[in-house]
Amino acid sequence: MFKLKHLGLTAFVLMLMVLAACGSEEGSEDANTNENEGDSVDYSAEMEYTITAIEPGAGVVAATETAVEEYENLSGWEVATSSSGAMATALGDAIDNEEPIVVTGWTPHWKFAKYDLKYLEDPKGVFGEAETINTFVKEGLEEEKPNAYKILDQFNWTTADMEAVMLDISNGMSEEEASQKWVDENQEKVAEWIEGTEKVDGTKIELVYVLWDSEIASTNVVARVLEAQGFDVTITSVENSAMWQAVATGDVDGMVAAWLPATHEAQLAEFGDQMVDLGPNLEGAKIGLVVPAYMDIDSIEDLKPAE
Repeated sequence: MFKLKHLGLTAFVLMLMVLAACGSEEGSEDANTNENEGDSVDYSAEMEYTITAIEPGAGVVAATETAVEEYENLSGWEVATSSSGAMATALGDAIDNEEPIVVTGWTPHWKFAKYDLKYLEDPKGVFGEAETINTFVKEGLEEEKPNAYKILDQFNWTTADMEAVMLDISNGMSEEEASQKWVDENQEKVAEWIEGTEKVDGTKIELVYVLWDSEIASTNVVARVLEAQGFDVTITSVENSAMWQAVATGDVDGMVAAWLPATHEAQLAEFGDQMVDLGPNLEGAKIGLVVPAYMDIDSIEDLKPAE
């Protein structure tokens, strides 16, 4: 009798284990289904198959237009050009409402310090590898203004340095105030830039830059340093090609805003041999397509073709 009861209890326990296993498998299937559903999130229609870009002619815009041609899943997508300011505003508005958005992005930029963002993977390598930002000056500047030449040649900083200035400007500080604040707080680095130079008395020097947040920051910082050394500095914002042409023709003294090798590839090919390349003033720059981190996609290939 005891054996029969024992066997009955054992059978009951075994039955419970089988039911539990079945439930576990069903739960696993449900989890896999939910996971697959998460992987298939399609934001494309909600974004109206549009990539929010910056100024026409910018290297990141040209690369994005190439991406639309190279990636079959981007068939029918529009690259909507505007300005870097308009792009940043659209990005901020989307994040405030937790809406999907794809923008043309680059590093360094204050948006990476302010928001939680990520680059979409680029399996086809359309946007290239990491870039540098180089300093170029007109031919003959070393002989004409040796102290300015040496400061520009020794100017070198990091992504974190640049983004600190950009973020202050984005938060409402004037370009002059933000750049002077950085100079005041980084005297050791500034000392390296001016090492071996002498102060001058009102020597004029003009730099050009493109109206990108990154180049506003770098050009203003260099201007503050040159001014402290006695230079009468003029900085002028122009379009990409005009920036390169002005240095190449000697109409201005230089720029610290050349993104290479991809972003300014066309301008380098046209004007590069007519000016002096002083090399990178910042390394590890990057361009690509950027989305808020809350978007459940990781690659350009996760976007869907227009219907």
